[in-house]
Amino acid sequence: MKLLIFCILLVMCWPVALVALCLYPLVWLVLLPFRVVGIAVGGALELVAALISLPARVIRAI
Repeated sequence: MKLLIFCILLVMCWPVALVALCLYPLVWLVLLPFRVVGIAVGGALELVAALISLPARVIRAI
């Protein structure tokens, strides 16, 4: 999908496409810590949900 958007942008306005091509790795590097934090927060929330649902699973297993 990104390649298709880039090709369309290249045909319509090639200077903007070249700037986007140069800035894409920098934007990816800037956003990388936010992805790591998102993964960590998601894992912590899943852990809390598992701890909350644990008593119900134990009772259901009996």
